[in-house]
Amino acid sequence: MPTTSHSIPRLTLGPILYHWTREQIFDFYAEMLETPVAVIYLGETICSKRRLLRPEDYWELAERVAAAGKEPVISTLALIEADSELKTLQRICADERFLIEANDLAGLDFLEGRPFVTGHSINLYNQRTLAFLIQRGLKRWVLPVELGRETTAALIKTRPAGVECELFAYGRLPLAYSARCFTAYNRNLSKDDCQFCCGDYPDGLLVSTQEGTPFLALNGIQTQSATTHNLLSVLPEVAQLGVELLRISPQSMHTAEIIQVFAKTLAGELDPIEGTAQLRNWCPSALSDGYWTGKAGIATA
Repeated sequence: MPTTSHSIPRLTLGPILYHWTREQIFDFYAEMLETPVAVIYLGETICSKRRLLRPEDYWELAERVAAAGKEPVISTLALIEADSELKTLQRICADERFLIEANDLAGLDFLEGRPFVTGHSINLYNQRTLAFLIQRGLKRWVLPVELGRETTAALIKTRPAGVECELFAYGRLPLAYSARCFTAYNRNLSKDDCQFCCGDYPDGLLVSTQEGTPFLALNGIQTQSATTHNLLSVLPEVAQLGVELLRISPQSMHTAEIIQVFAKTLAGELDPIEGTAQLRNWCPSALSDGYWTGKAGIATA
């Protein structure tokens, strides 16, 4: 039977999308354990060359998350390009202590018979795909970021009880992945000799048009939106649809404050208009929410 619950959505913290130092990552998660997020996603989803943290480090962090009363989920790469990456994916999926977020369909074979989450990079666009993944063990799906209200409503209508919908609610939108590293090419470096230059851009490298208008952000092999996607103003509508979880994507500064704004707005303690005004003080770019309403994604919130 379709679910009909319209309880207040829980907040989640997405995986770190950028190349931060090991110390920054551990300090960041120590701070996040004190925030009102219910779920914390851990793991490298962009580039396998970013090896500052090993799977063992993420498992250790996951144990800390669980000890703090939150749900840990281990996230995996969104683009598998080499046998070594496939072997690492298999190793991560073989550990059954924690729920896994599959960001590439290769993970489904390793997760057969177990509950799993699909990330926004999995092309889940319709009820047929949703039904197929549920048969494979899907527990929760993150809606692809280019979809919006109508698709969310349609998918929620036909899902069975116990399968959750999560929306990407705040952060620079992950738009595309490439075998090339555009951050390295910006420095006239090859991908094999990138010198980890993406670490110089803790919130992505902003790209502007010839007229000076912010257009995209480069994050290694990932292309992001220049604007910061924000669904704060439509939280009542999102809750009414039956969405269970809202994802906050980490940024290098003020993530804890952003989480608090979402938590207070969900609790009815903060007006969405005032909350949006506060977010503008902390986000690295202009806010947008166009995809939710079926417009161009860059449309200003």
